[in-house]
Amino acid sequence: MDDASTDPHSRDVVVIGAGPAGLSAALVLGRARRSVTVVDAGSPRNACSAALHGFLTRDGAAPADFLAVARREVSGYGVEIVADEASAVVVEDAAGPRLRVKLAGGRRLRARRVVVASGIADELPDVAGLAERWGSDVLHCPYCHGYEVRDRPLVVLAESTEGAVHQALLLRQWSQDVTVVTHDAGPMDDDAATLLAARDVRVVPSRARELDDGQDGTLAVVLDDGTRVACGAVFIAPRFRLNSAALTGLGARTVTSDMGTALETDGEGRTSVPGVWAAGNVVDLSCQVLGAAELGSRAGIGINGELALADAHAARESAQRRQ
Repeated sequence: MDDASTDPHSRDVVVIGAGPAGLSAALVLGRARRSVTVVDAGSPRNACSAALHGFLTRDGAAPADFLAVARREVSGYGVEIVADEASAVVVEDAAGPRLRVKLAGGRRLRARRVVVASGIADELPDVAGLAERWGSDVLHCPYCHGYEVRDRPLVVLAESTEGAVHQALLLRQWSQDVTVVTHDAGPMDDDAATLLAARDVRVVPSRARELDDGQDGTLAVVLDDGTRVACGAVFIAPRFRLNSAALTGLGARTVTSDMGTALETDGEGRTSVPGVWAAGNVVDLSCQVLGAAELGSRAGIGINGELALADAHAARESAQRRQ
């Protein structure tokens, strides 16, 4: 019998992160009758949003309500959910593999496999008044929020030309009044300028100084020269940072793009570290709630298959020793 079923500190799987990816992995594994602990740091990335969108049967649900239902479902299969933060993952035996997960609260867990699903953090432009409006009037995903701000004047605060052009052209599906403030992107080249002009997107070559509601309560981007560009919402393209101290020193391979750095995995979710899997935004920086849940489910299925094969090998070796 594997020690995960006899040692109170051992689990088949420890999942780091209790968002849609981590809880989906835990749901699959719990239903497969694996011993699972989910470590929940309690800081979901979309907590600042009023609702999640694009998830069939859950479109418009409040993020907190969505997670509460998910936790109840997962707990119903015997999955343990611990309110704590994973501070380190250590490979004790690469051949096994066997891992140890250290929690900030002092608890230590041993695991046959670990799923990193701790998400990412958004690094926002340094513009006064922007962070306070993040998730309400300041947004980043047209597919998540475009419908809710439809037909309003929208401003794209550019961090790069390519990203701003892409975002502005998408937003034209929801509004006929879209303005790009070049900010950190600098001057637009002819190709970008003509594309935007063809879709009646205005380009303002200036940096943004602040976001302000003004005396009339109308949101505006205030430029360096004091000019106010009134709008109903501001879209940005933040850079993303992996949100897990547990990864420090682990040596997992990463992939870097203009958006930030993600963990490198194979098609099922295995990282380069034996026994460590990953799912959700730590793997795909742009995936939404539905996509994160799918990656978590895929990782759970892959892990259970891998453990089933390992259990069969162990059982055969045990039988051979008894002969």
